[in-house]
Amino acid sequence: MIKKTALFLLVSVWHVHAEQPQIAAGVTTYQDLFNSTMRAGVACYRIPSLITAVNGDLLAVMDERVPSCLDLHRNDDINIVMRRSCDDGVTWSEMVSIVNYPVGMSASDASMIVDRIAGTIFLFYNFMDLRKEPGAYYLHVIKSSDNGLSWSQAQDITSQITRPEWRNDFKFITSGRGVQTRSGLLLHTLVNLQNGLHLFGSCDLGNSWFLLEPPIEPADESKVMELADGRWMINSRVNGSGLRAVHLSPDGGKKWACRAESTLIDPGCNASLIRYTAIADGFAKNRLLFSNAKSATNRENMTVRISYDEGATWSAGKTIYAGASAYSSLTVLQNGDIGLLFEKDDYKENVFVRFSLAWLTDGADKLEMR
Repeated sequence: MIKKTALFLLVSVWHVHAEQPQIAAGVTTYQDLFNSTMRAGVACYRIPSLITAVNGDLLAVMDERVPSCLDLHRNDDINIVMRRSCDDGVTWSEMVSIVNYPVGMSASDASMIVDRIAGTIFLFYNFMDLRKEPGAYYLHVIKSSDNGLSWSQAQDITSQITRPEWRNDFKFITSGRGVQTRSGLLLHTLVNLQNGLHLFGSCDLGNSWFLLEPPIEPADESKVMELADGRWMINSRVNGSGLRAVHLSPDGGKKWACRAESTLIDPGCNASLIRYTAIADGFAKNRLLFSNAKSATNRENMTVRISYDEGATWSAGKTIYAGASAYSSLTVLQNGDIGLLFEKDDYKENVFVRFSLAWLTDGADKLEMR
């Protein structure tokens, strides 16, 4: 009887594990880079930002949320931490803290832009002093001139990219990443829940920053992209709609045409949008990549899609992980593979995966050089 019971339990346990979602076959690298067991007393890690520096190193950045997983305005101890890979994500450094204020002050929602002209990396985050100014959001940037090995002191750019009357508004820079246009302009998105989404940018390689009007709606956390024909495209989270919204500007952000993107279902969650190749880079195909939780209702089914027509249409995509998954951040690796860092299993893990363009397209896409 004991042996039969043990056998039944063994079979039952195997059955439970067999039903758990798995990372897709074809993903060549899988590593949990940030979880709460890695540092004592940390409740969770959230909000991924992943970029490739000009020297090819990968920088993976996250919120370290100490007392709880709550967001900035309800959490008095959030730090920004980073891990680095010098071999396209095969191995990673130990975790280091790059923004760490005393308890009572928190930094959250990191995002990065790589300036390809000077090689500088800009890292933005949202700051709050919950003891002295609870509810007051400040917007900071730090920068690195050595591919993320060291970082400058924080600069408060709130007054440059917001309006005085927004002081008490719920506002934040979108986590993940911004872009640099072909002209060298740095562009990023700023959400103001009371006054709409805005773009902000820099024309002088980050020495000063400015806010662009008009506001763009409907939009929450968003990603901006310069298209091959020079138009700007913003891809936006829209809570409660079940779909992404797309906004297009032909004139550098003065006017916008908006539409619901029926192909890109979304539960109301931050996503990632990057360029894989462009004709201007010497390739014969323009490609955009997009990742999100592909579900209209739940944060699950992490999926990566490809577009060959600058976001007018998208592939059905490849599911990376069918289980619970939320925020994500894409990058192109130095060897041409694609890297993705995403929140997995209700924020218990923050996983880096790597896969090839051939796997994403089932071999239908060949990299064409001029």
